[in-house]
Amino acid sequence: MSYSALLFILIPFFSQAQKITSFKDGIGDKFYTGAALNVPQTIVGNDTTIQNIITEHFNAIVSGNTMKSGWLQRKKGEFNFNWADAFVDFGEQNDMFITGHTLVWHSQAPKWFFTDDDGNQVSREEMIRRMRDHIYTVVGRYKGRIDTWDVVNEAIEDDGSWRESKFYKIIGEDFIKLAFQFAHEADPEAELYYNDYSMSNPGRRAGVVAMVKSLQEAGIPIHGIGMQGHLGLDYPSLDEFEKSILAFSELGLKVSITELDITVLPSPWGDMGADVSTNVSYEERMNPYPDGLPKKVQKKFDQRYLDLYKLFLKHEDKIDRVTLWGVTDDHSWKNNWPIKGRTDYPLLFDRENQPKAVVQEIIDLYQK
Repeated sequence: MSYSALLFILIPFFSQAQKITSFKDGIGDKFYTGAALNVPQTIVGNDTTIQNIITEHFNAIVSGNTMKSGWLQRKKGEFNFNWADAFVDFGEQNDMFITGHTLVWHSQAPKWFFTDDDGNQVSREEMIRRMRDHIYTVVGRYKGRIDTWDVVNEAIEDDGSWRESKFYKIIGEDFIKLAFQFAHEADPEAELYYNDYSMSNPGRRAGVVAMVKSLQEAGIPIHGIGMQGHLGLDYPSLDEFEKSILAFSELGLKVSITELDITVLPSPWGDMGADVSTNVSYEERMNPYPDGLPKKVQKKFDQRYLDLYKLFLKHEDKIDRVTLWGVTDDHSWKNNWPIKGRTDYPLLFDRENQPKAVVQEIIDLYQK
C-alpha cells in the first residue's frame, strides 16, 4: 500500500481520536460561549489559572460588576474606569465578543444619582440629564470596542407591571426609551439589549414583550433580549423557558441567555428569581452540601445542564450568546445569595478549576 493511501485511511481515525475538550470549540459557531468576569479576581490578579480557563473555553465575556454605575461613578462626576478598562483590554487582547453590563439598573446605582445636594429627590429633567451624561460618558469611552450593551436591567415585575424604581418614579416609563436612545446616540454600531431575570414567567414575559413593542413603535433601537438564567434543578420548566425564547425572537430580536447558573441548594421561598436586595439568615439545613455533592444530586445537575443545552441547540438560529454567570464554583455569587456562607455548585467548572463531566457531554452533543 502506498504512503498516500495509508495516510488517507489514517487521517479520519486520528481525527476521531482527537476529542474536542475546549468548551467554545465544542459549541462551535452555534452561538457565542461566554462567562461573566469579576475583574479583580480573574484578570488583574496573579492567579493565571482562571485566565487560562477563560481564554481556552470561552469566546465572549461580560463585566460582572465593574461597569455598573455604582462602581464607575460613586461620586458625582468622578469616574473610575480602571477595572472597566482592564476588562475591555482583556477582551480585545484575546479577540473576544465583549458585553458591557449594565448602564441603567436601580439596584447598584449610586445614591447621589437620585438626590440633589440637600438630599431632596431630583427633578425629572435633572434625572434625565444625569442618566444621559452617564450613558454618553461610559458608552462613548468604549465606542467601537464593546459589541453589546445591557442598556436597562430588571425594569419589569413578575406580573408584567413596571418596577417602581427611582428611574421609573422620577422619569416615568420613558426612562427606558431615553436610555436606549442615549446609548444608540453614543455608539450607533453597538447592539443594545434589555436584560431581566425570571423571563420564563408568563407575566414578566408579556410585560417585556409589551415594553419592546412600545420601543419599536416609537422607532427606538433595541436589538436583543437577555434572559438571565438563574435556575434551579426543578424550576423553571423548560417549556416556559422555550416559550420566552420564541416570544422574544418573534419580535425580530436576538435572544441571549445572559447569566446562566443552576443552584443545587434549597430556596427559602421555593421558585425564585434573582432580586439581589433579598437576603435570608443562615441555617445549617439550608447548606446541605458543604463538603461536596452526593452522586444523585450531581447526576440531576448534569442532566439539567444537558437538557438546557439541548434546548439551546434546538433554537441555535435564535440564540446569539449563552453566558455563564461566573467561571468556577468558587467565585459564584450563589455561595452568598440569598443566604451568605453557603457552598453551591452552580457552574460548569469546579473548585479545582476543572471542567465538570457534563461539559464533555455537552460538547459531544454539539459535535454529533
